[in-house]
Amino acid sequence: MKQTAPYQVLDPCLLGRPVHLLHIFAAQLRDDLAQAMRLNMNRRYWGAFQVEDVAFSRLEGHEPRTRWLSFAAPAGSIAFSLERKVLLSVLNFRYGRNKSEAAAPIDESAVRVTATEERLAVVLGQQLAGTLAGRIELNLPVSDKAALAPADEFKPATGNHPPKGTWIITVTVSEGDGEGASRGRFWFALDKSLMASVLRGLLPERDQAKKNKSAGPLAQRLQVGLQGRLVSKEVALGSLFDLQVGDIIPISLHRADVLLDDSRLFTAAVTEHKGKLCLTSFEDVE
Repeated sequence: MKQTAPYQVLDPCLLGRPVHLLHIFAAQLRDDLAQAMRLNMNRRYWGAFQVEDVAFSRLEGHEPRTRWLSFAAPAGSIAFSLERKVLLSVLNFRYGRNKSEAAAPIDESAVRVTATEERLAVVLGQQLAGTLAGRIELNLPVSDKAALAPADEFKPATGNHPPKGTWIITVTVSEGDGEGASRGRFWFALDKSLMASVLRGLLPERDQAKKNKSAGPLAQRLQVGLQGRLVSKEVALGSLFDLQVGDIIPISLHRADVLLDDSRLFTAAVTEHKGKLCLTSFEDVE
């Protein structure tokens, strides 16, 4: 029996949001993480690792339960989890090992959990969460950047396992080269506020401009057309038919009428500014 790929279930809460562009953010984050791991301060932890893949998904609730750490800032919170075999490999690399030890697989059950391992998990989580926060901030329009905390403000906090339906980012890393490379994963879980910032940063520019334009009060966004009637004069029909090119109709310019459609709302004084006629000193029509 031929199996087909399961249909993607649409979340009505995400309709109209650029979820289909999340792969762009994933590719950007992959490059950011690879660059961050190559920095001198991080190479002592990640010198043997490469980032293979970054992908978005929703937490379904049947995944293996792992230990989650939480990092919070006023803008939101990022939960972080790391496969223990990756953490132990980083720990071994950080404190030195020979090539034979590097090639041997790690038996997690035979390694006792230590305070050093737990502290290292927090250090790595804070570094990687900062890289993620930096990418979110970089994508946001200038008007929204102030609302997001700087990457270095995400501090360790108490937190539980993310609830079902939470957006998670799965990062696959490999240690070594070729077919013998060892692979592992770590995860980020974003709260609703930060996930909204991710999607807002993926909006096309025209949608951003439209969204920013519509952000003010209704009275400031509602556009109406006003007409300024500078002068009106009654003349006899016979005089109108007698007019010729070059004739002058004498008028006196007083206050102009300002109309919305055919309704007279204001009167205004007529002035000249840089060669243009302008209306000023508006007064309500009683």
